[in-house]
Parts: sequence; C-alpha cells; structure tokens
Amino acid sequence: MSLLAQESKSHVDPATSASGSTIPAQSRAERLTSFDVADIPMPHGREEEWRFTPIDRLAGLLTDEPTDDRDGDPAVSFDVDSLGDLVAGTLAPGQAPRGSVLVPADRGAVVASANTPEALHVKIPADHVAEQPLRVNVHGNGAGRRSNAHYVLEAGAHSQALVIFDHTGSADHTGNLEVVVGDGAQLTVVTLQRWDDDANHLGQHDAVVGRDAAYKHIAVTLGGGIVRLNSNVSYASVGGEATLLGVYYADSGQHFEHRSFVDHNAPRGTSLVTYKGALQGETARTVWVGDVLIRAEAEGIETYELNRNLILTDGARADSVPNLEIETGEIEGAGHASSTGRFDDEQLFYLRSRGIPEKDARRLVVRGFFADIISKIGVPEVIETLMEAIEAELAQAGE
Repeated sequence: MSLLAQESKSHVDPATSASGSTIPAQSRAERLTSFDVADIPMPHGREEEWRFTPIDRLAGLLTDEPTDDRDGDPAVSFDVDSLGDLVAGTLAPGQAPRGSVLVPADRGAVVASANTPEALHVKIPADHVAEQPLRVNVHGNGAGRRSNAHYVLEAGAHSQALVIFDHTGSADHTGNLEVVVGDGAQLTVVTLQRWDDDANHLGQHDAVVGRDAAYKHIAVTLGGGIVRLNSNVSYASVGGEATLLGVYYADSGQHFEHRSFVDHNAPRGTSLVTYKGALQGETARTVWVGDVLIRAEAEGIETYELNRNLILTDGARADSVPNLEIETGEIEGAGHASSTGRFDDEQLFYLRSRGIPEKDARRLVVRGFFADIISKIGVPEVIETLMEAIEAELAQAGE
C-alpha cells in the first residue's frame, strides 16, 4: 500500500463530489488513460485534475472536432525547416513509436490524439550531436479556430540535442508531445508559450528516459488566455536523470496551469522539478500541481520538487499543490516545497533608500526572484526571450 506524504496533504484542499461529499485521494498511477475519446468524458470541473481550470472557457478545445483547416488557410502553420534531415516523416495512430510513450490522460490530450491523423516524427540518430538548436515553430492563424497536433521525438543512444517548440499567434490548440530518450542520450526540450491573449492551449508532454540518460524539459509560459500543460516523465531503465523546469508570468485575464508527474518506476534515477511564476493584475491566475510517485521497485532514487510564486498586485491568485507518493523507504532522498508571497515592500524600501528609483527597484527584485531558475535553464536563446518578456511586463505595470 502506498504512503502519501503528510506534508503534501497539508497543501491539498479535498475535492468534493456533486453531492458535497469528499472524494478520497487517488493514487496518481490510477488515473484513467486511453486512446478512445469515448473513454474520457467531457469534464465538469469537479474532477481532481480539473478543479482549478476554467472549464466554461474551454468548450472549443474539449469537443471531439478535427482541425479547422480551410483551403490555403490552415488553423495553425508549422515551420520545421530548421530540422533538416532529422524530420523522419509522419506517423499514423498506432504506428510505432507513436503511442509507445504517451497515452492520453485527459480530455484535451485524447481529443488531440484522435484528431491528428499524421504526427510529426523527428528522429535524432544515435551518437549525433546537434550543434545548433532544432526548432519547431507553431503559429496560430485565427482566434477560436480549432487545431490538433501530435509530435514524436526520438533521441538515439548517446545523442545530444536541444529542441525548441515555439508557439505564437492565436488558436484553440491541443498538442501532444511524446519523447523517447535513448540510453546515454542528453536531450533538452523547450516549449515556449508566446501566444496572443485570445489563444488557448492544452498540452500533454510525456517522456521516457533511458539508462543513464539525461532529459531536461523547460516550459516557459508568457502568453495566451488559458494555457494548461501536463509534463510527465517515466524511466525505461536504471540511472536516468530528469529535470523539469518552468517559468511563467501571468497578467489580468490569463490562466496558466502547469502540472507535472514524475513516475519513478526504475532504480537509481533522479528527478528535479522547479517551477517559478510571477502574477500581476486583478484576475491573473496560476496553478501548479506536482506529482511524484516512487514505486516499490524504484530503490536508490532521489527526487525533489519546488514551486515559488510572486504576487505583484492585489487580486492575483496562485495555487500550488505538491504531492509525494512513496511505496518504498529504500531511497536516497525525497522532498518538496512550495510558497506564494507578495512583493516584498521591505526589499523595495531598502533599494529606494539607496537612491534606486522605484521602477528600477521593482525590476531588480523580480529579476532576483527568477535568477536561480534562469541559471538552471542554461539556454541563451530562451533566457534572452524570457528576460525581454519580463522587462516588457514590468514596463507595462509601471505605466
């Protein structure tokens, strides 16, 4: 029988059924997954995995509908030219390796899977070292237009690569990404959400990490009306390393929700989950839910997850829920922490008392808040994009 860590319980408000009774805690491993849309019904908002999400604003993404492509006018444009010979083609449903890693775990993911007849397949050969970042640019061509996508990314044994998925424009977009990280490979995946304010995006990203491989997933969410991403990891063998990093900055009217699930199903693996976000504006809303499952066979693993939120204005709200489920005590270490705090007026006073104008002082405090996670990202192109966006948000707040 699994043991739910007491600390994580203190962060979780019990969900309730339609009758008002408490719904018992469910192991993360017991969540329903399926490729059949009929198996995963339309959510009503009381389910544990949907209780923070504004369901009433997502009807266009959760219905079982094909992509709204028109003659010469696709709902979303995809630019993969920078991948060159690494584009292996497309995969139909059930065509390996599609479906070997990702099985849809919510309504948005199963709709995307069922309505993507051809998944983009990117394959990095064994021992290949990509000297430059590989990019997939995704641009929405109209607010409210439905778009479905599925990507399969294979990193061969002992390969090294950085792959960036960059989302811009407007659409109602559901997108799945499944990643196979071969033995000894080093793979970094970056997903940039730089949508216009009237875009909505639901995504499920699943990776399986091979023996002694290192996988880093970086989610940067700066734009969109509603963005909800599930980032999940499991292990194919011993010694795998997974790092999940996230940065988000929400304004009024925006709902950014990030969920992660690390399934330690093999011995001697490690995982580090770190997400940081800032909120400004009366109706800005963020959600982070981090699940870690340490199975009985996962002896000798080490894991830690952290979420920090900085609220810059009144009316913004951040929910933070870390969950740690342990089935064996034979581990190196496991822990989690989360905090949500307001802008520190004492820090602002300290800086202003030394002659720094208030606008510059606020910028320094916010930069300091993000400094440690920016150092972990380590991708100059992503860091530059992130810092430019933060500067723009702070400038807008100071107007």
